[in-house]
Amino acid sequence: MSDSKDSHETPFAGVSTSSDAAGAMEKVSSELYDLIGIKGKASDTQPGVTECSGKDRDKYFSIFHPWDLTPASTSTAELEGVVERLRQELPKHGWKVVEYGRDTSMNKNLSLTADNDEKKVSVKLGAHTKNTPPTLGLMVVSGCYQIPEGKKIERF
Repeated sequence: MSDSKDSHETPFAGVSTSSDAAGAMEKVSSELYDLIGIKGKASDTQPGVTECSGKDRDKYFSIFHPWDLTPASTSTAELEGVVERLRQELPKHGWKVVEYGRDTSMNKNLSLTADNDEKKVSVKLGAHTKNTPPTLGLMVVSGCYQIPEGKKIERF
């Protein structure tokens, strides 16, 4: 998710209030939930606001939304199968898979990172099969927003 050749630069996501941007992030998380396609219980976490690296923290912000899905089935194969299936399905929905494989944790979780350049959003997800119960963990992060003139960034 980048606007330039430097893949570490966070792209500009537009002008928005932090509450509207958080609402857009919840919509993206909901779309991802639908793509996951297995029954289970999603954690009830709300998006948060953080600063954009190297930018004025009073004018620019980013939204992050961490959440977990605890599947109804505790099958390791099913959970890792979801990650594999998403690697195939996400590109059909405007996502580009930029990283896929085992992470560097002691548990060697199967993980995937994908960017949606149109929505200026990135998701990192991992099958945490060694957790009790096993979970699919997601971190959805927006690009960098600018607060409209005359508004203040709400921190939540």
